Amino acid sequence: MAIPVIDFSKLNGDERSKTVAQIANCCEDWGFFQLINHGIPEDLLERVKKVASECYKFEREPGFKNSKPVNLLKELVEKKSDESLVESVDWEDVFLLSDENHDEWPSKTPSFKETMKEYRAELKKLAIKVMEVMDENLGLPKGYIKKAFNGGKEEEENSAFFGTKVSHYPPCPHPDKVNGLRAHTDAGGVILLFQDDVVNGLQILKDGVWINVQPVQNAIVINTGDQIEVLSNGKYKSVWHRVLALPEGNRRSIASFYNPSFKATIEPAKELVQTEKKLQVDQNLAKYPKFLFGDYMSVYAEQKFLPKEPRFQAVKAV
Repeated sequence: MAIPVIDFSKLNGDERSKTVAQIANCCEDWGFFQLINHGIPEDLLERVKKVASECYKFEREPGFKNSKPVNLLKELVEKKSDESLVESVDWEDVFLLSDENHDEWPSKTPSFKETMKEYRAELKKLAIKVMEVMDENLGLPKGYIKKAFNGGKEEEENSAFFGTKVSHYPPCPHPDKVNGLRAHTDAGGVILLFQDDVVNGLQILKDGVWINVQPVQNAIVINTGDQIEVLSNGKYKSVWHRVLALPEGNRRSIASFYNPSFKATIEPAKELVQTEKKLQVDQNLAKYPKFLFGDYMSVYAEQKFLPKEPRFQAVKAV
């Protein structure tokens, strides 16, 4: 079973209706899909690969070799412990890029900052286009999701958070004893992943079975986070996914996420609740509570790798 691949350029042609319907199906039935011909220049993507790999090799790899997951795995193996798995850590090197922490971006890799700034600008534009297709498929006004994530403010306010997580999953000597990245759903809104062209490892839980997100050269993998699930009143679900530790290959993963402002109020779109209410009178058909995204993130920080339903209940009580 393969993750659906959609030609995003067909949104602008005769096959627009078909493409919009494909995206709707993916959001409802998969929670993950891959976009090709998405408008991000190929030469930019090649430069991103280059600077990300160089950054890991020269600025990150030395630190990873003496990191907590490496040392814990080594201890487990040397002690011949009864424990079968290193818990509470991931076999991952990761750092965050955002507009707010630009001064902390890696500075020793030539062209890293310039390339990633250009890439993030292109990804942000793509995120907005994807959200507009979601608006259309959900029957919401154009720009609804973006406005909700910006705290209900007009577009120029732009208070939503756009971050980029740069990760590498190096070869692991004992991949059966540690997770690449533990299973979780994403807390935020829309996630746009530029993953490795060759090395596998990312899996999603589909109908109770873990399946690979197959590498497709220069595709952008889209997945929906918990806040899209809430806004859609459960029509679009956030999906469990994980990364396996592997014995060979250094998997590159660059995940960007368009998230609500911490001050944004998130709740099921009233238009969707009212539509359902016409069919079932005198029932509260909002399936999720109303909350501040910042409060949700406080709960998520403690419960990221636990079932998501209690998170919604916990934030309801805040």
